[in-house]
Amino acid sequence: MAHIVILGAGLGGIPMALEMRAHARKEDRVTVINKSDDYTFVPSNPWLAVGWRKPEQIIVPLAGVFKKRGIDFVAKAAEKVLPDANQVRLQDGSVVDYDFLVIATGPAIAFDDVPGLGPEAGFTQSICLTEHAQSAHAAWQQFVQAPGPIVAGAAQGASCFGPGYEFCMIMNTELKRRKIRDKVPMTFVTSEPYIGHLGLGGVGDTKGLLESVFREKDIKWICNARIEGIERESIRVEELDDNSQVGKKHTLPHAYSMLMPPFRGVSAVMGIDGLANPRGFVIADKHQCNPKYPNIFAIGVCVAVPQIPPRNVSWSSRGVHIHLGKIAFEKYFLHKVRTGTSEPSYEKYILKILGIEKIKGEKI
Repeated sequence: MAHIVILGAGLGGIPMALEMRAHARKEDRVTVINKSDDYTFVPSNPWLAVGWRKPEQIIVPLAGVFKKRGIDFVAKAAEKVLPDANQVRLQDGSVVDYDFLVIATGPAIAFDDVPGLGPEAGFTQSICLTEHAQSAHAAWQQFVQAPGPIVAGAAQGASCFGPGYEFCMIMNTELKRRKIRDKVPMTFVTSEPYIGHLGLGGVGDTKGLLESVFREKDIKWICNARIEGIERESIRVEELDDNSQVGKKHTLPHAYSMLMPPFRGVSAVMGIDGLANPRGFVIADKHQCNPKYPNIFAIGVCVAVPQIPPRNVSWSSRGVHIHLGKIAFEKYFLHKVRTGTSEPSYEKYILKILGIEKIKGEKI
């Protein structure tokens, strides 16, 4: 009998646990360790921040889901992975032994990398966590009563840029609905070399598409940006040139701001030689396996493997159908979590028609 432990129950961890239970032998044991009792659909956080969603609409209690599928569930935070002992030590001091470990924690948020960044010790909002989005919504409700300048985007060191663009567009739409868009100058600040780079060299023609949208919606932008510091009413930004030298300096007033932060690996793997890199991201090969500890695997944003072009599928578009598509995905994925379903056969079939397959076959 093998004991397979999945550390983290998010977008990657939940499907991993469900598929592992389906593919493992009957006598094998599957356990999920997660810091909370619930799963929250993080992609809906931007909607939550402006009141388009309520927390209860995007939260799923996990104990019943896993019990129904024969998966053990430990709702406690992990303190440290002990790879030489094949154990995970929890914050209450207890340990969970494993034969195989899949790390699916996602990242930790490094607000402290940028002075004044974040909702806890700084002056900006966040949509990275659902509790952050709830705080951003409370601040949004105050903001719309006394509107002023908005700054959105991504700080230096950020690796996830898409939500910054999405939230910028959401705020623009909500301000128009409230008929106060004319009272709100908007500026997008990003460390990307150009608008639409997304840390991936662009996806399709995202550069041209997003520059056009920003011009159309009267949103200014600053690229190659390095944030010097953030105060309650202003953000100091250095605009770097192609040689990474300071070309211009900007002081941007802000009454509401949301800047995507840098990420680092979670503390449970930080500093473990051979398992994580200096930033704390898990080292994995093309099979998602750690080279030093071959019984440890990693999936998702916790992995120290960047996605770089070219890609088999590269596509971008705009229009209401994109928004409707995300709504459909939200409903579908939450339904799958609630019912304990990972990947129905019809989903595989549809994705295959679109040319999207999880594993690229290799000729022998």
